[in-house]
Amino acid sequence: MQERKSAFQQLDYSLLFFLFVLMCFSLVAIYSASTSTVEQYGMAPTHYVRLQIIWFGIGVILMLGAMLVDYDLFKNFSIPLYILGVGLLLVVHFFGDEINGAQRWITAPGLPRFQPSEFVKIFVIIALAHLIYTITKKPKEKSFKNDLLVVGKILAVGLPPFALILVQPDLGTALVIAAIIFIMILMAGVTFRMLGLMAALGTGFIGSMVWMHNNHFAFFSTYLIEPHQLSRIYSWLDPGANIGAAGYQLYHAMQGIGAGQLYGTGLFEGVKAQSGAIPELHTDFIFAVIGEEFGFVGATVLIVVYFLLLYRLVIIAFTCNNTFGTYLVAGTLGLLVFQIFQNIGMTVGLVPITGLALPFVSYGGSALITNMLAIGIVLNVNVRTKHYMFGEEE
Repeated sequence: MQERKSAFQQLDYSLLFFLFVLMCFSLVAIYSASTSTVEQYGMAPTHYVRLQIIWFGIGVILMLGAMLVDYDLFKNFSIPLYILGVGLLLVVHFFGDEINGAQRWITAPGLPRFQPSEFVKIFVIIALAHLIYTITKKPKEKSFKNDLLVVGKILAVGLPPFALILVQPDLGTALVIAAIIFIMILMAGVTFRMLGLMAALGTGFIGSMVWMHNNHFAFFSTYLIEPHQLSRIYSWLDPGANIGAAGYQLYHAMQGIGAGQLYGTGLFEGVKAQSGAIPELHTDFIFAVIGEEFGFVGATVLIVVYFLLLYRLVIIAFTCNNTFGTYLVAGTLGLLVFQIFQNIGMTVGLVPITGLALPFVSYGGSALITNMLAIGIVLNVNVRTKHYMFGEEE
């Protein structure tokens, strides 16, 4: 027997509350982080805060819009959206705006500059979710050969946008696409034998790159990696020895977080945060502000809120009785988990710097709107999940 609930009754208000808390973190941290920047350029103290509120407003509208259309209809648009995404990436590749050595943006007449790769994340999630739904709808015998076919189909869809983003170059966003691909391979139900093979290939690839670096450095540094990416790896391995180069941001960010200690230095009281010593503080390195001015306690509260938000996504994925919806939520989980781990990890020196924003907290338009759209899709799945008093529908 189906238990009837309205969309408002079924809406996950816990998820919305955690999102609201992250918005509050964002506005306070951006207000503090942008102090030196607005003073330098003669802007109003709340310049970036006002812009962030506008972006949040647009994001909320798009999130609600993503909830209105039955997510089952996304299957009909998965191929057109995927083609649109790849087409936009090709436009970026040949005609995009180059800023700081990277060609990632498009400027359309009458519209602000935007980064298509951010929206391609959503298109890839929808396309792969539809692909896996189609594959798993007709169960086949578990075999290594069938696993190869499944992985091959997933890679055929995921690798073209991955490659086009990687050559921009935008390693951070390309790795997000890779994380989504990996999550979708897991959701496809491949055997541990296939996962072991993938792990062995990944380890072998990393080992071969290290060997090329040590034995054929000229070829490695010319054809296999960008100079700034190599500098970031060096600064990650030894920040103290690269303070004047790529390690400048990381060194000062870690110094600031360390100075925060248990309770932080207080709002607007962070030495590193207020001195302008950390470039891109209100965007990529926003966690450094939280760590310095709110201390270990504030940073822990933020991480716990992220954990609870992701936990709600897991619950929605498990309770959904439509596998296509489950795959959509799983793709969103891969999207958010990797970005959260990568951003916080690079700020504290656990992983190399890649330039990924901290979801819902860092200042920015395209990335924030993409994440809000992803949450809209999750809420769409949530409100259309049918609950039964005596078991699921057969």
